[in-house]
Amino acid sequence: MASTSVSSKSPPPPQWVLDLHAPPKPKTKSNIPDPPGYSASTSKRSASAKAQARKPPTLEETDTLKIKKSWELALAPAKALPMNAIMMYMSGNSLQIFSIMMVFMLFKNPIQGLLQTNAVFARFETEGTRKTLWMVKAMYVVMNLVALSLGIWKVNGMGLLPTTRSDWLAWETERVPLERVYFAMR
Repeated sequence: MASTSVSSKSPPPPQWVLDLHAPPKPKTKSNIPDPPGYSASTSKRSASAKAQARKPPTLEETDTLKIKKSWELALAPAKALPMNAIMMYMSGNSLQIFSIMMVFMLFKNPIQGLLQTNAVFARFETEGTRKTLWMVKAMYVVMNLVALSLGIWKVNGMGLLPTTRSDWLAWETERVPLERVYFAMR
């Protein structure tokens, strides 16, 4: 038998490994000309100028932005009212699992919002926004109460609110007549 000698030298790595460790350098000049009005040197300069030209916002600008964002958050329950009203109308007045789940969500979300009012607006509260933030919080509470009233309207439409006399029959007493009339015909 002939023994073959295995070379201790490993084969060269594939071309993709070489390209991975040393990517090709970008071409400085391509065959495609720059579009009219574009210059590679001016675009690099303008990008660095824009980055340096931006100044940090002042405290007043930050407070104004916080108030605007807090108003958006305060009016968010009102933006959901038309959708909720249409969904309540479409779910019908019968007692089904879908309509019960819809009514549950209609009560749950405003109650959660009312309980977490201060936590929702905590990130917007600073010394400069504290005086105007109470109006935003009041509007948030009002919008959640309107959403809650939509739920009460739906429960009333389903007949679950005791609003008629027959709903309170357990507490009614029997009438005692003052006089009795007997039909007497002989």
